[in-house]
Formats: sequence, C-alpha cells, structure tokens
Amino acid sequence: MQTTSKIILGIDPGTVIMGYGVIAIKGNQVQLLTMDVLKLGGKKDVYERLEIIHTTICALVKEYRPHLFAIEAPFFGKNVQSMLKLGRAQGVAIAAAMQSGIPVTEYSPKKVKQSVTGNGNAGKEQVSDALAVALCHHYQTASALEQIKSVKKTVAPKASKTKGWGEFIAKNPGRVGNEKQRNVK
Repeated sequence: MQTTSKIILGIDPGTVIMGYGVIAIKGNQVQLLTMDVLKLGGKKDVYERLEIIHTTICALVKEYRPHLFAIEAPFFGKNVQSMLKLGRAQGVAIAAAMQSGIPVTEYSPKKVKQSVTGNGNAGKEQVSDALAVALCHHYQTASALEQIKSVKKTVAPKASKTKGWGEFIAKNPGRVGNEKQRNVK
C-alpha cells in the first residue's frame, strides 16, 4: 500500500470569497481531497468574516492534517482599502496554519499561473486559484527535490572514487604542483 508523502492546503485569500484546495501527493500522483469556496459576502462585519476564515482554516487542518500550507500573495492594486482587507484575510489564514505548526509558503499570482499553465500571464479563467496554489507548491518543492537528487547523482559518485587528497594527488600528478611551476611559461 502506497502511503501519502505529503498533503498540501492551498488558499486563495479574500474577505468576500476565499478559495481553498487540499491535495495529497502519493509518489508521482496528485489526488484532490477537497476544493471549495467560502462565501463571506453575506456577513457585514469584517471581523466576523475574519473569524470565519480562521475557523475554516482550523477545521481544514483538523480534518485533512496538511503537512504544508501555500497561499497566494495579494496582488498590488490601486484600491488601498481592498488591499488592507485582503492582507487581513491572508494574515488570519497564515496565523491559523502557523498556530497548527504547518510551514507556510507564499506565491505571487504570476508564479501560481506559471507553475500550473506554463504561462505567468494566463487568464484568471484558466486557473482555479486555491487548487493552483497547492499545485504550485507541489511543483516548486518537487522541482527542488529533483534538482538535489540530480546533483547528488552527478557529484556523489565522482567524490566517492577518491578516498582523500593523497590518493587524488597520486592519480593526478599533472594537476598538482607548486605555484612557481604553474606560472612558468
């Protein structure tokens, strides 16, 4: 039986609509556990909305026990009030994850689109943001792990052939010499 290597909770923050997606990674397979939106527009009080965001994130953490938390960073807009509200929603979501001891990673909207579609300028309709944020995090961490494995495969075998400087010098007499010999023309 294959075990889950990691579960990622992705969040597209908002004070009117907040999206969330939870994926499980099993080997090379990605499995959707849940994806939905939290509609907060009916609540007039902004603090009540923030409490609902916190409660929802805590409930998702309790139910799915994610190992990682990825959230989309707010884009820079002209409306300062909207930016402040979005920042509060993002902060509450991050605080809920951190309270549970889950590592948090933030991605720009362009990075999310680029990771999922291959194009950082993809249209909004091409990307389901919360799910895309979770996938983006998986692709970013998987890519980093593959790079590390690739480096280990190319470096480790060569390093293991030589048991020390003495052996290296014995095998490579032409590559070692004193400074006077190297500078002589």
